[in-house]
Amino acid sequence: MIQVQSIDGLLLREMVLAGAALLEKNREAVDALNVFPVPDGDTGTNMSLTMASATREINSKEFTSAGEAAEALSKGALRGARGNSGVITSQLYRGFAKALKGVDKITPAEFAAALQKGAETAYKAVMKPKEGTILTVARTIAEDAVRQAQLAPNDYDALFNVILQSGEAILKRTPEMLPVLKQAGVVDAGGKGLLLIYTGYAAVLRGETIDEVTPEEDASAAQEFVDDHEALEEIKFPYHTAFALDHIKETVQESDIDHFRRRLNRIGDMVQLTGSLREGYSAHVHTGDPGRVLQYGMELGELKDISVINLMEIRRAREEAQAETHASEPPKPYGMVSVSLGEGFSSILKDLQVDAIVEGGQTMNPSIEDLQKAIDSVNAETIFVFPNNGNIVLAAQQAAELSDKHVLVIPTKNVAMGIAGAVAFQPDQTPEENVQRMEEAAQRVRTGTITYAVRDSDFEDMHINEGDIIGLHNGKVAFKSDNVHDVAIQLLQAIVTDEDGLITVYYGADTPEEDAQALGAEIEGLYPDCDVEVHAGGQPLYYYLLAVE
Repeated sequence: MIQVQSIDGLLLREMVLAGAALLEKNREAVDALNVFPVPDGDTGTNMSLTMASATREINSKEFTSAGEAAEALSKGALRGARGNSGVITSQLYRGFAKALKGVDKITPAEFAAALQKGAETAYKAVMKPKEGTILTVARTIAEDAVRQAQLAPNDYDALFNVILQSGEAILKRTPEMLPVLKQAGVVDAGGKGLLLIYTGYAAVLRGETIDEVTPEEDASAAQEFVDDHEALEEIKFPYHTAFALDHIKETVQESDIDHFRRRLNRIGDMVQLTGSLREGYSAHVHTGDPGRVLQYGMELGELKDISVINLMEIRRAREEAQAETHASEPPKPYGMVSVSLGEGFSSILKDLQVDAIVEGGQTMNPSIEDLQKAIDSVNAETIFVFPNNGNIVLAAQQAAELSDKHVLVIPTKNVAMGIAGAVAFQPDQTPEENVQRMEEAAQRVRTGTITYAVRDSDFEDMHINEGDIIGLHNGKVAFKSDNVHDVAIQLLQAIVTDEDGLITVYYGADTPEEDAQALGAEIEGLYPDCDVEVHAGGQPLYYYLLAVE
């Protein structure tokens, strides 16, 4: 039972950490709710990465004021938002923070009102809101919470009972609102992710324990830490401190390591702690007090390979270099930023005079911060952005809104559309004329993609087994087979018309060039009136991207 009557900044932080931890713990289960069985950057992953950025921000200092903690939470979520589900999550927190501006301790009535403001903000951020999604779940929970708070303005226990019951009920109803969910036999993934976050909130308020996980680390996979000093923009803690923790004391347990990680988060950010009790740990943190970091480490074992780098000095040097460059180079009229998902595509885009490439796409959606950094790196008066993925468009639009520059987003859904848009650019046209040209060129491109199924599923009248080769047409699974070649031919037969004149085959990282060239030669025989081009796209996990125009 929840005994607290108000939530301050410190308690809100613990709630958010628990919500993020529970989401990360169930990330793969949320990913599995996605309707299409393709190896994309899925909802659970995108939401977890967004929450990881939010937790880093709310951990940046001891926020006693709930309003200030909520503002940090909003800022972190917005910066790290990935994919549509991540952007919507960031907008929920943006509205939540607006409602709590100036609030030191949150009452149940204020908490419910903040949830409602969050839902309203998220709906406004989406051009065409669709019911049966995370938006519906957020709105319904908020409406029920407000009604409950009106009945009992000071009762957090009753409020969270309603929040969780409302969430479960509306989540079960999402398949009734979206037929594609009903056919797949799943509930909405984003709504499930949101309910997990709220469940984490309730666990902290009830004094329950959630198994410790590390949501502040990259949820996609354990990987080697790389501290990109050249990419630093806002430095809260000036000293990058790193060391190896060796010869761990026999009395140290996993709980002590977890406590060490939390202590680092309280005096710094960008915390990375990897390793094991038996093999030792590698620690990295940005902090204002390297001495305390080292002292905390020595309580657990021996330190070696100690490194302390002054990040402010690095940033000053970078800013001086940039100032010299900008002073000598006035901004050009136009610039272009594009998302790319393979070395081949990146090379093609650079040849088309795209100024900045953001790595990402199907398998890992870039964050708003990634896009914003790319935009800021281009010294131009007007910048066109090609998101090249339907799940990145919303993040690109948010990055454009946050920029001080004149940024125009061309809503391209794949790299082939982005290439067509870049080709259509005319330097002597106005920004508005170029937008029209680019959008029209992108829309003329019809595409099909070929990958493999990562799970068993049913789509319309098709049963798909894990490992099947599948072809997507107009964003939907249209064909399946046990080999790539057959799916490629089936896709082309569905896409190519008598009016088309160009077929482009972009082959992926896992496709041998000789197979791609052989397919291109076969296509030339099947469609003698079309020009056929074969290019290395280098995209991961997708054997081919076929573009027709």
